[in-house]
Amino acid sequence: MLKFAIIGLVGALAAAASAKAVLTYGHAEGGADLRPAQVVADDASTGPASGSAAQVSKGPDGHYWAEAAVNGHAVHLLVDTGATAVALTAEDAKRLGFDPKGLDYSYRVSTANGQARAARIKLASISVAGAEVENVDALVIDKGLQTSLLGMTYLGRLSQFEATPTALILRP
Repeated sequence: MLKFAIIGLVGALAAAASAKAVLTYGHAEGGADLRPAQVVADDASTGPASGSAAQVSKGPDGHYWAEAAVNGHAVHLLVDTGATAVALTAEDAKRLGFDPKGLDYSYRVSTANGQARAARIKLASISVAGAEVENVDALVIDKGLQTSLLGMTYLGRLSQFEATPTALILRP
């Protein structure tokens, strides 16, 4: 029993040290002018999703790919529950009417390709097969993002989302 208690204590200490290292990393040198990205919901402009339940089929690659209307324009998005925010490539942001060169890339984010700079924007709406969310906080990633991501600033405003073996169900 003492052996398990010691293993648990070592595990807890290791987890605490790892968390401190991650927090410290967000303020590391070399990016002093950048700050960690934190998308903060503005209660006055955010509300629940509306519309009807939607289904996003699983792609042949095993991922869920959503065909969304973002600010009224079609955008192909990878559904990513691990992404804190909706994240757009510079190319998609430009198609939506944002000037990527004129944005303030003062946030730092971690992507699958490593650290990147990001600019915070507000999207008027995102609709996936009828499940719509308005006033969505999003980030435009300067470089390194291969495809735009449908993250938690959209998904977290749904009443529920559920993964099945063949589809992702989005419930407003």
